[in-house]
Amino acid sequence: MNPDYSTAVSFQSVSKSFGAKEVLHQVSFNVAAGQALCILGRSGTGKSVTLRLTIALLRPDAGKIWIEQDEITTLKTEELSRVRRKIGFLFQDAALFDSFTLYENLALPLARLTNKSKEEIDSLVVKVLREVGLAADKEIMPSQLSGGMRKRAGLARALVLEPKILLADEPASGLDRITASEIDELLMQQKVERHMTLIVVTHDVHGARRVGDRFAILDKGHLVAYGTATEVESSDNDTARQLISLPC
Repeated sequence: MNPDYSTAVSFQSVSKSFGAKEVLHQVSFNVAAGQALCILGRSGTGKSVTLRLTIALLRPDAGKIWIEQDEITTLKTEELSRVRRKIGFLFQDAALFDSFTLYENLALPLARLTNKSKEEIDSLVVKVLREVGLAADKEIMPSQLSGGMRKRAGLARALVLEPKILLADEPASGLDRITASEIDELLMQQKVERHMTLIVVTHDVHGARRVGDRFAILDKGHLVAYGTATEVESSDNDTARQLISLPC
């Protein structure tokens, strides 16, 4: 069934296996435009696979995936490229080109995928770097960036094409609590100021509860709970309750 226009991302009975191992089993959920969904679960439960399916880096074995009004599982390359332009992806390792400066990392997709002039590219790169607190660092090489700066740079790269949907894979991974909170603030800023839809995979329950409007709990490939933090806390599934609860 076609999702309505208020839905940004919809999974409908999506399954994915690698060989004999089923990673996702008939997973269904909707993410409303402008909301943040945080996906929680133990390692190996299909969280990152869900993100890669969302951007069609992987194809499901069964089910449908909608990005707004486009059902992406059957799209051809040209149509898929159009849909992917709506989506930014913050990879866990930031996915920067080590031989390019920070400026060049951001300018490259603009030069290749848009018709913007050099002046327009310069202006947009500086604007995005300023938003993530790296305006003074555009000539720095990725190897010179700290862990927190790499996350900010990866976020800037994900945002430079001005997507409507942002996917973030473990944005707090490897960061101290203060730096992780700063990344959380940047993500919330995108949601509030740009009405951007977020799907965040994380093990960080503190950050998840700050950023998320809805929570999806995956366990052994199954969606065992979905809803607000309060609803998940009231779930009859032990794993869901444990994963959403703040440590004492």
